[in-house]
Amino acid sequence: MGFLKKKNVPETQEAMGLDEVMKKFDRESNTRIWEGTPKWIVTCILALFSVFCIYVTLVATWLDEIRLTSFMAFIMFIGYLVFPAKKGVQKVNHMPWYDIILMLAGTGAFLYFTINATEIVSRFKITSLEVAIGVIGILCLAELCRRSVGLPILIVASVLLVYALIWGSTNPSIIARITENVRVLFYSKEGILSTPINVCSKYIVMFIIFGAFLERTGIADFFINIANALVGRFSGGPAKVAVVASALEGMVSGSSVANTVGSGAVTIPLMKRTGYKPEFAAAAEASASTGGQIMPPIMGAAAFLMAETVGVPYSNIVVKAILPAVLYFAGVFIAVHLEAKKEGLKGLTKEELPRLKPLLKQSYLLLPLILLIYLVGTSTRSIAYAAAIAIVVAIVVSLFNKEHRITPKRLLEALAAGGQGMITVAAACGVAGMIAGIIGTTGLAYKLFNGIVSLAGNQIIIALFLTMLCCIVLGMGVPTTANYCIMAATCAPILVEMGVPMIAAHFFVFYFGIVADLTPPVALAAYAGAAIAQANPMKTAFTATKLAIGAFIVPYVFALNPAMLFIDTNAWEVVLICITSFVGIFGVSAALEGYFLCKMSWYERVISAVGGLLLIYPGIVTDSIGLALVAVVAVIQILRKRNSHAVVSQA
Repeated sequence: MGFLKKKNVPETQEAMGLDEVMKKFDRESNTRIWEGTPKWIVTCILALFSVFCIYVTLVATWLDEIRLTSFMAFIMFIGYLVFPAKKGVQKVNHMPWYDIILMLAGTGAFLYFTINATEIVSRFKITSLEVAIGVIGILCLAELCRRSVGLPILIVASVLLVYALIWGSTNPSIIARITENVRVLFYSKEGILSTPINVCSKYIVMFIIFGAFLERTGIADFFINIANALVGRFSGGPAKVAVVASALEGMVSGSSVANTVGSGAVTIPLMKRTGYKPEFAAAAEASASTGGQIMPPIMGAAAFLMAETVGVPYSNIVVKAILPAVLYFAGVFIAVHLEAKKEGLKGLTKEELPRLKPLLKQSYLLLPLILLIYLVGTSTRSIAYAAAIAIVVAIVVSLFNKEHRITPKRLLEALAAGGQGMITVAAACGVAGMIAGIIGTTGLAYKLFNGIVSLAGNQIIIALFLTMLCCIVLGMGVPTTANYCIMAATCAPILVEMGVPMIAAHFFVFYFGIVADLTPPVALAAYAGAAIAQANPMKTAFTATKLAIGAFIVPYVFALNPAMLFIDTNAWEVVLICITSFVGIFGVSAALEGYFLCKMSWYERVISAVGGLLLIYPGIVTDSIGLALVAVVAVIQILRKRNSHAVVSQA
């Protein structure tokens, strides 16, 4: 969701400007430059949009078509105000005539639907004028998506739209086909106005606004300082700080790039100074930051969509996400620990560490988060209501900190930041809704199902592997939210048909959509970290993939054994699967690092990797063999280390 972006972070000579990094790797940062009175006007419009969203979410009882189309009309208007047609140096206070036309055309198209919604939904057919208006609305949304999100998702949408027009209908008239597709994609709840935009306008918007307010309380600095105080003194301390801080920031930030740049500006230079190689420093931050989207209580925007798609309360999603998230961050933590031990890296000095006692006095900053978690889990009201209460508490909390007090000016800025943060998510959700609509109405989902089942040969492990590849390839250029929408409409139902529980299938595609930010060749989070560390981007991406091995293991664990997600299980099963998964991740991480208690030989690495991988597949036999193999490596390492100490003492 990208709403927790660090500000006023100290620049270093080693790091390139954070603004340049964000603009290069995060499209949300490539915005038009407004100054003076125009900036004030744009800020007020963005803040007004946030107020509108809060009112509509909490108070209004409008028809869905009116609520969603008015929301999209606002998105069209502010989207073209904020995002220019291309990257690069922008003229101050300049908006080309064609952007004004696109802004008015896109806004007008959705407003036409808003004004005539009651009449349009009461009839099945649409007029020629409404076809033209629908085409304009779809094209303007596509262009805004290109500006704020990128081309890959549009390529996917375009290919599917061509398929729908040529092969998706038996009607011989091309005009009739266009009319039918416009009716479905623009005027029904199976396209732009489907579940993604509905969830976006009802829930996600409130949490983005909440994040904008929480950022202004200074909680990001608090997370980094508390992580330093807790683990900074240990071996390879700065890397462990990056993991802990990113896990904490992940509770309020769903953007891997923003998280990487935010905390990485502090942790990456520290890691390099401690002795980590630039590629490893950047990779450690990127892999930890990417986990922010799977870290409760807020996670990424796709988690809200999952709750709506699967039909369970969001609080259930949060609870089920806890163990996988802990195992993911445990895997990254293990990897950076082993690297530190292998290279003999030390922690930060006492002088460099913040004192824990003064930090604990700032723990009141956590009150909005604690209250949010409590309300999400116990309140009978909506999660949007919980977010609204948390926003009010964040404002109250800020009053106790003179430096971060939310004044009227900061209130306006927070509302504006929340409004701007919605543009990219809404544009991606709108286009993803069209993609899911085409897949559903053309019967393409059934064809994909037959194709994957045929390739998998009814072997669930092969179906999971093929689904993983689809998620990663698609996620290389598609935002997590859109990736999840597409995979939830295509591959998740296939896994369900093959016996994977529905919630586990959706978590599976959710996870692998996220790790695309680390996976070469398009690994945006890794590239952002590499830019700060002045490291080789591709080496950083491969190293980040290695460090985040838990993200490639954990989804298979809960897909094959849903006990990790608390599905049809008891406490003993959960404990057992946590132990075997943790040991498995440790075994694979040690094999990849080439270090356990001391450096490993090639055959020890092979045994450790095989043992770790066997622990992925549930079953007494595989778990027993896996544990035995990892134990064999552990014994060899203990004996070797004792022998080396004995040789040193004799010398």
